[in-house]
Amino acid sequence: MAERLTWGLIGTGRISGVFARGLAHSRTGKLLAVASRTREAADRFGQEHNVPRCYGSYEALLADKDVQAVYVSTPHPMHAEWAVRAAEAGKHVLCEKPIGVNHTEATAIIEAARKHDVFLMEAFMYRCHPQTHKLIELVRGGIIGQVRVIHASFSFHATFKEDSRIYDPSLAGGGVLDVGCYCTSMSRLIAGVATGKDFAEPIEVKGVGHLGSTGVDEYASAVLKFPGDIIANLATGIAVTQDNAVRIFGTKGYISVPWPWIPNREGGPSRILLHKPGQSEPQEIIVSCDEWLYGLEADTVARDLDRRQATPPAMTWDDTLGNMKTLDRWREAIGLVYEFEKR
Repeated sequence: MAERLTWGLIGTGRISGVFARGLAHSRTGKLLAVASRTREAADRFGQEHNVPRCYGSYEALLADKDVQAVYVSTPHPMHAEWAVRAAEAGKHVLCEKPIGVNHTEATAIIEAARKHDVFLMEAFMYRCHPQTHKLIELVRGGIIGQVRVIHASFSFHATFKEDSRIYDPSLAGGGVLDVGCYCTSMSRLIAGVATGKDFAEPIEVKGVGHLGSTGVDEYASAVLKFPGDIIANLATGIAVTQDNAVRIFGTKGYISVPWPWIPNREGGPSRILLHKPGQSEPQEIIVSCDEWLYGLEADTVARDLDRRQATPPAMTWDDTLGNMKTLDRWREAIGLVYEFEKR
């Protein structure tokens, strides 16, 4: 494991700021550089987050020999280009979810990482948190018996703006790719653990959704059937707030996770609720964690650097490919294909 991995950020959006703050509280990482499409934006970000080197182009950051790892947080359609170019520059890569717009892009990114012998992980930060590890332990231990049904939702209400990233089809807007990817990854994780694997692939994917005036999915649902007759109900959206929770129903009770996606951004306890037949109140299982959520993600990269990919439940390459394939099937079911994909 690298002692102090030096990081560069490609992109200066909101999530880059969140990652920068988490990285400052990591055990292994040091933020060295940031790049934006303009020097002014990079300088503003650098001043806010005390970044020593600020670049007005992504190419300039990749040319910096002192940058060892790159966090790619551009809009979705740019992930593939800059993750591949980072790998070609010999940089280790943490790429914001979804790793690409579709399975084809994900495959190209992974092949670049393999060819250039660099680490690569898709940035589902919740997979690096002790709460997820505890959830796996509970399911694997059979505390709710055999898993039958999984409910997972991640959905928010953003004010409609035609030029907003999440409503813009040219930037792969919509709920499925933006946050539905979390629900998909969680269902595949739990279905896998329930059947003795790290993750599972759905046998069937059925979906419905509402495509808004700009053509992106404003809200959508999917039903997935997994081996072992496990059914998952997924719900996502950018135009409606839902409960944003996970529930796992088994033959001997069910588990609910009130905050599955962002357990505690700045460290602190989180909780899992165990509901058993005959009990009027659920059992509260407290998961202690003093680490910052995005610091844990950075430390996961450093810990697994020599392996070139993460250790489950963090996202392995095969897990990422399976997730993207399922997202492709969900979008196909609701009739969502972006114009740039057709080209």
